[in-house]
Amino acid sequence: MPYEAPTHTVERSLRATTGAKTVAGIDEVGRGAWAGPVTVCAAVTGLRRPPQGLTDSKLLTPKRRGELAAVLHEWVTCHALGHASPEEIDDLGMTEALRLAAVRALEALPVVPDAVILDGKHNYLGGPWRVRTVIKGDQSCVSVAAASVLAKVRRDAMMAELGATAAEYTPFAFDDNAGYPSPVHRAALEEWGPTPHHRMSWSYLDALPRWRHLKKTRILADTAASEDGVQLGLDF
Repeated sequence: MPYEAPTHTVERSLRATTGAKTVAGIDEVGRGAWAGPVTVCAAVTGLRRPPQGLTDSKLLTPKRRGELAAVLHEWVTCHALGHASPEEIDDLGMTEALRLAAVRALEALPVVPDAVILDGKHNYLGGPWRVRTVIKGDQSCVSVAAASVLAKVRRDAMMAELGATAAEYTPFAFDDNAGYPSPVHRAALEEWGPTPHHRMSWSYLDALPRWRHLKKTRILADTAASEDGVQLGLDF
C-alpha cells in the first residue's frame, strides 16, 4: 500500500518559531494491550534524509519493521526507550503511565531536547517539556516515525522473550500477539486466567466469569483514555 513519506516540516517549524536546536519525536506502543508494558521511544534525528520506507510502524510488515529498526539504530542521532509496567498502568491509569514512560525515555537521552513532537492530539506529557502534538505524527514527522518503529520492534521483542521464559506463558502466544487482544489470547485467558504480566484493571476481565473477581479497582481515575482493551539504545 503506497503512503506519503514523512518530512521534517514540523521539526523545521519548531526550530524556526521557538529557537529549538534539538527536537525529539515521541511515540508509544502497547496502549491497547491486555498484557505487558506500555513503551515509549524518544528519538532525535536531526534534519538528514530519512531511510527509505520510513513510516508509521503499523503500516509496515514485521519483517520490514525489523529491517528498518536495524538501520535506524545507526541512523538516528540518539534514542532511548521508557516503559511503564502493568502494575503502574493499573495504579496510575493509562494517561499517567504514558507520561511516566515518556519521561523515562526523555531523561535517558544523552541530550536534553529543546522541544518534543508528540504523536496524537492529547498532550499527556505536559511540563516542563515544550510539546507540539501532531495527529498522525508517526506518518508525517520523521522523528516520530523513527520513534514509532523503534518502540514497536523493541516491545514486540520483549513480549516474545516473555512468552519464552516459562511454559505456562506458551498458550498466550505473546510472540504472535504481543499482549494485544486475539482469539488465542482470549482462549488462554478463559482457560488459565491472567498472568502476573496482565493488566488487572482492564475491562477484558469482565467477560471472564471465572476470573473477574481478580479485577483491580483503579483508585486514580483515568479520564483521558478508556480501557481498550541512540546510537545509544538505552532501554529502561
